[in-house]
Amino acid sequence: MTVHQISVFAENKPGQLARLTRILGKAKVNIRATTIATTATFGVINLVVDDPQKAIKAIQKDGMMVTTKEVIAVIIEDRPGGLDRLTQLLFKEDINVNNAYGFVLDSWKTAIFVVEVDDTAKAQKLIEKAGFKTLDDEALSAVEPFHYVKY
Repeated sequence: MTVHQISVFAENKPGQLARLTRILGKAKVNIRATTIATTATFGVINLVVDDPQKAIKAIQKDGMMVTTKEVIAVIIEDRPGGLDRLTQLLFKEDINVNNAYGFVLDSWKTAIFVVEVDDTAKAQKLIEKAGFKTLDDEALSAVEPFHYVKY
């Protein structure tokens, strides 16, 4: 299973992230995970959202440049070495990690690691053969983190 990562290209200047979050908020699209990488003049905002097609349509309508790519959302153990098990597996098969980010679902139990690799099909087969579970867009959207912090 894979999820769709949305990548938005924007000038590296104040207000670009606020513009994007406003677009998604008005479209009622929920952001599940995000990363931002910048250079001196431009940046890439990577997002995993609950409705990728709706997000793309809203972002394009507003004139921002957006692309989508299939990535793998892997369930890993939230413990020392949990991520290492996955990365060593990818390394042994010479699979390059181009981009990645993660978040904790249940402290000291479960985390999600979103990984963009150079060979998604090969990596997915390898990951599932090794016993890892992966999520699709619908499953990732439905994830409810364990709330161990009182707000």
